[in-house]
Amino acid sequence: MNQNMPAVHKPAFVLPILTLAHREVVRFVRQRTRVIGALIQPVLFWILFGAGLRGSFQAPAWAPAGMTYQEYFFPGVAVMILMFTAIFSTISIIEDRKEGFLQGVLVAPVPRASIVLGKLLGGTILAVLQAVLFLFLGPLLNLVGLAPDFETGVTLAGLIPLILFLFLLGFSLTALGYLIAWPMESTQGFHAIMSVFLMPMWLLSGSFFPAGDSGWLSWIIRANPLTYGVTGLRRILSSAETLPTAPGNPSMIVCLTVTAVVCIIYVVLAIWMTGKRATRNAR
Repeated sequence: MNQNMPAVHKPAFVLPILTLAHREVVRFVRQRTRVIGALIQPVLFWILFGAGLRGSFQAPAWAPAGMTYQEYFFPGVAVMILMFTAIFSTISIIEDRKEGFLQGVLVAPVPRASIVLGKLLGGTILAVLQAVLFLFLGPLLNLVGLAPDFETGVTLAGLIPLILFLFLLGFSLTALGYLIAWPMESTQGFHAIMSVFLMPMWLLSGSFFPAGDSGWLSWIIRANPLTYGVTGLRRILSSAETLPTAPGNPSMIVCLTVTAVVCIIYVVLAIWMTGKRATRNAR
C-alpha cells in the first residue's frame, strides 16, 4: 500500500540559494554601469578627501606613527564599497516585485529562508569581490601620485582572514539593505532612506574621522554597529603587528562578536519579514 502512494518531495534548500545568488552575479555582469556607483565613486572619495584633508588630519592616539589621512580612510572606503554594492543588489527587490519575478519566487515550493539567503549570498559575493579589488589596487595609485606610499599589511597568510571578515561584514550590510528594501514600493523611497540613514551610519562609524575620547559624537560612533566592522577591517589591514585597544579602537574579539551578532539579527529579521504575508507581494 505504501508503495502505491506518491512520493512527497521536500522543498529544496541549497539549490534555490545558489540559483538566486547566480542570478545576482549574472545581473551585475550585464549591468556593468553599477561598477561606477559601487567602486569608482568611493575611490574618488578616497583620492579627493585624502588630498583635501591630508594637512588638517590629526591621527588618533592609538594610530601608528606617521599615519596619513588616506591610510586612515582606506578601510572606511572598503566598507563604503561593501555598503554601496549591498544597496545596489538589494534595491533590485523593488524592481523584481514590479516585474512579477518576486511573486513567482514567493509561490515556488522553496523555503523563504532560501530566498533570503540566496539574495544575500549573491550581493555579498559581488561586494567582497569589489572590496578586495580596491584593497589590492588602491595602494597602486601611489605610482601615479594619487595616494601616499603605505603598506596595507595584507599577506598571503592573512588573505583568508581578510576575505572571511569582508564576507561577514558584507553579508551583514546586504541583510540590512534587504530589510530596508523589502517593505519599499519605490526606488525613490529607498534612496531617501539611504540619504538619511545609511550614509550617516557610514560617516559615524569611524570611517571618515576618528571617534575621539569624549563628547556625544564619540558615544554615537561607539554605539554604531558598523564601527566594529570598520575597526576590525582596520586591524586586519594594519601594517603594525598589533594596534592598542582604546575607546575608539575596540579589540578584534569585540569587533568579530558585535559584527557576527548584528549579522545574525539582520538575517533572522529578513527571514521573518519575508515569511509574513503582504498584499504588495501579490501585485
